[in-house]
Amino acid sequence: MYYTYMIRCKDDSIYTGMTSDLARRLEEHIKKDKKCAKYTSTHTAIKLERAWISEDRVYASKLEYWIKKLDKKQKEELIKNPRKLNSLLKEKIEVNKYKLINTKLD
Repeated sequence: MYYTYMIRCKDDSIYTGMTSDLARRLEEHIKKDKKCAKYTSTHTAIKLERAWISEDRVYASKLEYWIKKLDKKQKEELIKNPRKLNSLLKEKIEVNKYKLINTKLD
C-alpha cells in the first residue's frame, strides 16, 4: 500500500508527498529528520491535512504529481472537501484507485 498525503506547513503552505509508511514519513517531516524533504527542511511541517491510500506506487505517484499541479486555492478546496478529488482530477487520474483515509479531521 502507498499513501499520497498533504501536509500543512507553519507558513500556511501545503506540501504534497507519497510514501509506503505514512507514520514514519510524517515524523521525518515534522522533526526535520535528515531524510525529510528539502521543502519541509525549510518550511516547518505542522500537521497532516489529508491522505489517500492506493495499492500501487504508480498510482500514488500520479496522484502526488497532479495534486502538486493544482493551485493553492484548489489544494485548499481539496483539503476542505476531499471528495472534490473527482471534480478536480477526474480527467487526469483514475479516481476510483484512491481511498481517502481518516486523518482525524473529519
